[in-house]
Amino acid sequence: MEPKTLDHVAFWVTDRHPLVEFATDHLGMHVIDAQENFTLIGSNARRGKLTLFAAEGPRERGAIKHVALRVSDLESARAALPDGSGDEVELGEGLRVRLVEAPTDVDYDLDHVALFARDPARTADEYTSLGFEHAVPSDEGNPRVEVGGAYIEFHEGDPGEPEKPLLNHLAVLVDSADDHTAEAEDLGIVESVVDAANTRAVFVWGPERVRIEYVEHKPTFSLQ
Repeated sequence: MEPKTLDHVAFWVTDRHPLVEFATDHLGMHVIDAQENFTLIGSNARRGKLTLFAAEGPRERGAIKHVALRVSDLESARAALPDGSGDEVELGEGLRVRLVEAPTDVDYDLDHVALFARDPARTADEYTSLGFEHAVPSDEGNPRVEVGGAYIEFHEGDPGEPEKPLLNHLAVLVDSADDHTAEAEDLGIVESVVDAANTRAVFVWGPERVRIEYVEHKPTFSLQ
C-alpha cells in the first residue's frame, strides 16, 4: 500500500450547516461539493479537506481527538477566529479543529489528525502495515505516522466502541484504488468499494476500528 497524501477526514454530524458556516467564515474554507447526504469543504479541492456526512445523533467522540490545520501565519489565522478563541476551536457537535503554524504553500491544509488509542506506540506500528511511515513523535511526545507531509498522531485514551461515532473515516490519496483493493482483499480488511463521479475508493478497517479510505482521483476529477 502506497498512500501519497492525507486527502480528507470525514465525520458524521446531525446538522452540518452550522459547521460549514463556521469553517467558511473563520477557517479559510469554501464549499467544494454539496450533496444530499454530505458537504465537502476545504481551502483547495486537491489538498486536505473535511467531509461532513448527515447522520442521526447525537454522535459519540470515539477515536477522534482533534483535526489540525496548517497555516503559514498563525497570528493572522487567529485574527479570523471569533473573539476569545484559542488555537483550538470547536466547529460544533464535538468536532475540534486546531491551528498549527508550519511552512505550507496552501493555508488551512491538513497538518495532522489526533486519535485516541489504548496503546499509542503499538497502534502507530500497526498503521505502518497500511502504508503509513513512522515519524518523529509530536512535541508532546505522542507517537506519529506520516503520509505526504501530514500526520496521524496517537494520544493515550480509550476510543471505545461507539455505535454512533463522530469520525466516519480517514482518507488517503493513491494512484490506483483497484491495486489497493486487491491488496486489502489479500489482508481480509476490505469494508467496501465505492465508484463515484470523481473518485474510486476502497474502504478498509484499520486499528481501533477506524475506517481508512484509499481514494483515487479519476482523470475526470473536476472539483475546485
